[in-house]
Amino acid sequence: MSFINDPARVQEQYADEANLEARRALYANATGPDPRELLFDAIRAARPTRVLEVGGGPGELAARVREELGAEVVMLDVAPRMVELAQARGVDATVGDVQNLPFADGSFDLAIAAWMLFHVPDIDRALSELARVLRPGGRLVAVTNAAHHLEELRRIAGSRAWSTLTFDRESGEALIRRHFPSVERLDADGEVVVEDDETVRAWVASLGPDIPEVLPPYELPIRTRRATSIFVAEKPA
Repeated sequence: MSFINDPARVQEQYADEANLEARRALYANATGPDPRELLFDAIRAARPTRVLEVGGGPGELAARVREELGAEVVMLDVAPRMVELAQARGVDATVGDVQNLPFADGSFDLAIAAWMLFHVPDIDRALSELARVLRPGGRLVAVTNAAHHLEELRRIAGSRAWSTLTFDRESGEALIRRHFPSVERLDADGEVVVEDDETVRAWVASLGPDIPEVLPPYELPIRTRRATSIFVAEKPA
């Protein structure tokens, strides 16, 4: 287990929204397809009526699905602060664990796991639970990054920033296929340009206390690769 999927460290990371907002700010100047829009397109294509989002964070996506698609949405997150923020948006959100979902078999026709499965200690158990609560023919939409995502920035941050994701572009399809025989992958690649020291240092600090505070010399602007994948899986009818 690494700091990425250590439950105690995950709780620390999302005890408030500061770390999440620092990482989001990094993408202010990004090129290429927006993975958030590709994700939403995949959700819309499923024409869902009852949706489960796990690890939904502050609840923006859950609220958008409800408002734009008219679907009933339930959201779970392990972090109480994230649930609180989602509830403030009117989302039906509660604290819960994707490894032990409190729902009956076949309760949903769509499940969303966006940028969160790499935080889960037992991914197979999580995927099994997601498959269980989907109805026959239901879909899972999962999002993660590639191994080389933000590679140039991670070199600056040091070796601890290179912790291997347990669910990434390279491993995601094989992991999902253990539970869903039909899987499609959509890639959203581009570049991120970072033009100021404050954004770099805030991003580095958001990775956790194990990252050195003193960084090696670097030149601005920093151009770094952005590489994200959306997996769309379908449960057999």
